[in-house]
Amino acid sequence: MPQDQSGRKDALSLWGVQFEELEYRYSDDDEELGVWNGDAFYGTDELKFRWLTKGEYAIEEEAYEKLENQLLLQTPVSSFFDAKAGVRFDTPEGPDRTYGVLGLTGLAPHWFEVDASLYVSDEGDTSAEFDAEYELLFTNHLILSAALDATVAFSEDREIGVGKGLVSTETGLRLSYDLVDRSFSPYLGVVHERKYGDTADFAEAEGGGTEDWFAVIGARVSF
Repeated sequence: MPQDQSGRKDALSLWGVQFEELEYRYSDDDEELGVWNGDAFYGTDELKFRWLTKGEYAIEEEAYEKLENQLLLQTPVSSFFDAKAGVRFDTPEGPDRTYGVLGLTGLAPHWFEVDASLYVSDEGDTSAEFDAEYELLFTNHLILSAALDATVAFSEDREIGVGKGLVSTETGLRLSYDLVDRSFSPYLGVVHERKYGDTADFAEAEGGGTEDWFAVIGARVSF
């Protein structure tokens, strides 16, 4: 039998860009932030290249409070989970840091979207981050999203204000409405940030706070 040389059975290459968070935050102590959390990808179902970017920009100070970029390769390891590996570049308020990244991302039972990552910095410090999100559909367009981000450090990095143990958590509730399918979804919400342990002590020693509440307005965007 002649072989099919048409390429019809080749894996399709896909690409996309999305921002899960593209928002303005106003805190209970009058701090104003521009915040984003997005990624772009290119590849097939078997192997994708991803660029993840997130940050916080202090509007009054005109300075980045957080700025993080990751370059990753991602491949399936089960029906619902992908493994990922790559590098992360941070430009925080202190010295820059570069990290190696290993992690898992996917859909857990009961429709929780989860993302777990292990980081090893160029200074030899190790940390982990766990993100979880759940969406409650009131209608096909009106959606309440609950999110939790937690960071744990296994060693201290005082230069960037990170202590050993539980570093910080961020929890948020966002009520969105899909105006254009899932491509453009404006939302309103509330976000709570808190630092813990030695990390909180470092922040207080620098004259910073350890806990904030934010009112949030923004949009999810994808194309």
